Amino acid sequence: MQCELCGASMAGPGKRVRIEGAELLVCPSCARYGTEVQQARQAPRRFSSHSPTTIAPTPARRRRDLFDQLVGELVDDYGERIRAARVEKGLSTKDLALAIKEKELLVKKIEKGELVPEDGVRAKIEKFLEIRLLDVPEDAIVQQRKEQHHISTTLGDVLSFRKSPKS
Repeated sequence: MQCELCGASMAGPGKRVRIEGAELLVCPSCARYGTEVQQARQAPRRFSSHSPTTIAPTPARRRRDLFDQLVGELVDDYGERIRAARVEKGLSTKDLALAIKEKELLVKKIEKGELVPEDGVRAKIEKFLEIRLLDVPEDAIVQQRKEQHHISTTLGDVLSFRKSPKS
């Protein structure tokens, strides 16, 4: 066997070291140039007369998909709508960026159509400029608002508290 660093013949097993990110099998004299890599020792296998146990696979959890959260699709002319609403309010791109707490370059790229706004940014722009950028039927919006504002009775609503007079 040869040293992978210097090419000399090795007598014995050699050492596995890491030199600048590469793991090499080197001779003892070249081992000083790197850090020794500790290899995990395998426990000796014990054979039993019992049948091998099978591990039940865990049920895979359904991963949440981004498309599950979408209510509608972004309109094709979102940049033009944003620009028109901004100009109508008499704002510059810098003013809009400051109002929604985003960078001016981001707002400019969204207006030009070079960048599709993320949901958070889109929601802030819609709220501030009072426009809709999603192509959604009205009944879906009404249904979503009802689900968000569903109020349930709490224990505090049921109980009445009386203050005891302090003596």
